[in-house]
Amino acid sequence: MKHRAVVRGIGVGVGEDGSNVPAVVLEARDEFLPIVITSDQAQAIQLGLSGEQFERPLTHDLLVEMVTEFGGAIDSIRIDDLSNGTFLAKVDAERYHDGEARSVVFDARPSDAIALAIRVDCPILVSDDVLDAAGQSPEAFDADFDE
Repeated sequence: MKHRAVVRGIGVGVGEDGSNVPAVVLEARDEFLPIVITSDQAQAIQLGLSGEQFERPLTHDLLVEMVTEFGGAIDSIRIDDLSNGTFLAKVDAERYHDGEARSVVFDARPSDAIALAIRVDCPILVSDDVLDAAGQSPEAFDADFDE
């Protein structure tokens, strides 16, 4: 079963070496799912959340424009597997040609998939298996993600 998730924000944890580690925090099935990302990925997601427009498109904005211009649409993203501590994601898209839709699935880093989903306002889906393995109680977080 897949659950619709919402991006609660960007958090910072402490790595094994004591350094700050950014994570995007999703909420699904009344659990938080922190996904460790790089600071560049955190910035791309945060800029998408803010809705701030730039004179020239950033990478994820450019990709959305290209997909649209080539007759496609991003339908949803899925975070559906966890392998050796690494989250795996897919981007579900459609390409239209002569009025016919053709489904296409792209393998993606969760951070890129989430950055795209924010920009096109499509569902972010998380599998039960991923939530069972990595979901955490909201009380485990020392942060207030309430809007």
